[in-house]
Amino acid sequence: MTRNDEEPVGSGALDRVTWALRRAELAVQTLKEQRLRPLGMAAAHYTLLMSVHSEPGLAGAELARRLNVTPQAVASLVARLEGRGQLERREHPRHRHVQELHLTDAGREALRAADQVIADIEHHITEGLGPEESAQLRTLLDQVSKAVRNA
Repeated sequence: MTRNDEEPVGSGALDRVTWALRRAELAVQTLKEQRLRPLGMAAAHYTLLMSVHSEPGLAGAELARRLNVTPQAVASLVARLEGRGQLERREHPRHRHVQELHLTDAGREALRAADQVIADIEHHITEGLGPEESAQLRTLLDQVSKAVRNA
């Protein structure tokens, strides 16, 4: 039996920007889940409600593309939020087979409460960084997004 003693990753793998981004993303996501749980909401619910708020009338398939999840995942979330009375589906005016998503009053109220939680997390992060570093981080993250889109 031969043994492959080669390292499975390159040297410096744990120092990569992509690994630092992932660690930060996981830390923020974990905190969101913890802080939203008392509201009976998951971070995915917040994301979906926020997306529909920012673009009322989105269809589920388009929402799935924008959130980079499967249409089935969006359908499941939509059904859950619709069952809570936070979302409603309306028939598209020209395409009868397309259902548009809209927030209800309960959805707007749930989003308002959840957004306060997210704003508090944002404040905690930016307070720790300071105003200059927060602005610099935002600029750098925007540059990362642009670089990845252009890859």
